Amino acid sequence: MASSPPHVLCLPFPAQGHINPFLKLAILLHSRGFHITFVNTEYNHRRLLKSRGPDSLAGLPGFRFETIPDGIPGDSDGDATQDVAALCESTSKNCLKPLLDLIEKLEPPVTCIISDLIMAFALEAAVQIGVPGFLFRTSSAASLMCFQHTARLVEKGIVPLPDESCLTNGYLGKTTIDWLPGMPEIRLGEFTTFIQTTDPEDIVLNFALTESVRISKASGIIINTFDSLEFDVLKALSAMFPVYPIGPLHLFINQLPLDNCYESIASNLWKEESECIDWLNAREPDSVIYVNFGSVAVLTPEQLLEFAWGLANSNRSFLWIVRADLVVGDGAILPPEFVEGTKGRGLISGWCPQEQVLKHPSVGGFLSHCGWNSTLESLSSGVPLICWPFFADQPLNCRFLCSEWGVGMQIDRNVSRKEVESLVVELMEGERGKEMKRKALEWKMKAQEATRTETGSSFLSLEKLIKETQIAKTSCAP
Repeated sequence: MASSPPHVLCLPFPAQGHINPFLKLAILLHSRGFHITFVNTEYNHRRLLKSRGPDSLAGLPGFRFETIPDGIPGDSDGDATQDVAALCESTSKNCLKPLLDLIEKLEPPVTCIISDLIMAFALEAAVQIGVPGFLFRTSSAASLMCFQHTARLVEKGIVPLPDESCLTNGYLGKTTIDWLPGMPEIRLGEFTTFIQTTDPEDIVLNFALTESVRISKASGIIINTFDSLEFDVLKALSAMFPVYPIGPLHLFINQLPLDNCYESIASNLWKEESECIDWLNAREPDSVIYVNFGSVAVLTPEQLLEFAWGLANSNRSFLWIVRADLVVGDGAILPPEFVEGTKGRGLISGWCPQEQVLKHPSVGGFLSHCGWNSTLESLSSGVPLICWPFFADQPLNCRFLCSEWGVGMQIDRNVSRKEVESLVVELMEGERGKEMKRKALEWKMKAQEATRTETGSSFLSLEKLIKETQIAKTSCAP
């Protein structure tokens, strides 16, 4: 009797920026002969059906979607990203039993579990069923190094912060960290916003302390990055545990045959408005600034206006993604005079196919929150950035974009229309912008080299991961 294919259960953290790269990894494994079970939370499962239609989660032969509850009471049919702290706490405490119950029902039997690094409770499920458990870090290697050294900040008395004034008096910018292996000196404010608390009982701080210990029990850590982008920190991480840098994942997906069967599988929690591609088709090369603050960042009404009038006053064409929940407490309502004044050169959209947008020849710059997916997609497309980081690892990504990779300019947190206007003009037409564009095109070439079949560093790392999971499947078979 022929043996069944290896069966990988994929468990992403239930947020858009984590689900997207995880689904790409699952597709790659399925294309190489793996059976895939992709597990969403019930809340996000409903959101996906709402945004993509009733057949969007039907799956394919050997690729199925399943659900588990997230453990948060009062889940509804909402259409917004859930609170990150609540999700971290609830999933770590409540999701192991539902996951094990699901695994027991699956056929063929699960031979490997790959979970999000911040869903590391799934390693216990792997132990209980006797299969390898890998963790997937959907952000940078540098952010993982920070995550692993959160306890050191506590030991040194840097975190929790001494008092609330540290959040506003420049303490986060003046306090530097020069002892992270493989990394340049960074400011405390760039470490991650999740350590910016005065409370020793802070949920996310203690979650990081607990999970960073669990990580060492994984069979390996998969990271959506590539060697030449984060060489030093990847080398330092590889001395701590097995590391598989296999990014940028979307470039591997682009290499699949044009007639591939995966076009029906996608993970957008908001409905895409593809009309923006037609709009871009009518624009000159490198003439449009693309603006998108991702799936989690929120603005105050005042910040929305400063960005709006900065874009308007720049007199440059722009495509601006304005989610329905982008503004705190209110709908994202732009003044009629702004809409009228930018008619013909500005397009406002609710959501878009970002990879297509960034690859479009008319897009010359990206005003971004610096999420890791956006960072990789921009670098891979040769598009320089204006950076306005919001939370989590985004300040760290901003630091590397601006100071290490030479492709970014940062906007002050207290955004002003004058600064927005100035930086947009500089990015699109200035000498500094031209140098950033040159650097971005160099990173585009390096990303393509990393994912090149047979020779690329990420290709070889992916091959090693596939081999390791298949070997593990054989050794774990009864």
